[in-house]
Amino acid sequence: MKSFFAFVVFAFVAFSAVGAYGQQAVSFPSGDSTAQGILYLPQGAGPHPGVIVIHEWWGLNDWIKQEAAGYSAKGYVALAVDLYRGKVATTPDMAHELSRGLAQDQGVRDLTAAFAWLEARKDVKRDRIGAVGWCMGGGYALQLAIAAPALKAVAVNYGSLATDKGALAKIHAAVLGNFGGQDHGIPPDSVHAFETAMQSLGKPVDAKIYPDAGHAFENPNNQAGYRPDDAADALARVDRFFTEKLGH
Repeated sequence: MKSFFAFVVFAFVAFSAVGAYGQQAVSFPSGDSTAQGILYLPQGAGPHPGVIVIHEWWGLNDWIKQEAAGYSAKGYVALAVDLYRGKVATTPDMAHELSRGLAQDQGVRDLTAAFAWLEARKDVKRDRIGAVGWCMGGGYALQLAIAAPALKAVAVNYGSLATDKGALAKIHAAVLGNFGGQDHGIPPDSVHAFETAMQSLGKPVDAKIYPDAGHAFENPNNQAGYRPDDAADALARVDRFFTEKLGH
């Protein structure tokens, strides 16, 4: 089905490239700049729970769009934030360059702006918003939980983990994590240290380590490391987690 185009200003947000099946390219203020992403709407008027979907170091590519559309099909208003502002990496070197060029404060600012934008929508339950991310996006999902205490639930898929108790004390979201036992960037010791820090603060955390999995084991484009059984289990864990914490 062909897309049609419209431009609407609503609550300081510009919409463009409105597509079929509830898919919309969106932009919204982020500090003194403009952030962007793709919004996926479920059927029905709502209000629905919301999910912020955060991409890997590759950028907002087809796989992340597919994941965001999947959350929409499950009944969530899903906003896939484009932290690279339109750029998508096709090689590891390019992904490395783009990720290094993204200042963390800008990434967190874009995500907190996305959270505020979802909160303001009439079709979103403002007290039922979660976030999910993979790789770089998993780390940013946790940073969003630190920066936005009203976030209800966050799913971190092999993302970098904070252990500073001062930062973790700001988290009010329930946290679920999926990690690979063979991931040299985020080894099991780091996961256990994160769990210990969260538990000492009385924060809800549920982390699972897949012993034979490496980094990015959920991504089917990772031909060398994709583990379909582990990926399916991790996805099911996130689904149950969001159903429990965010509802439908």
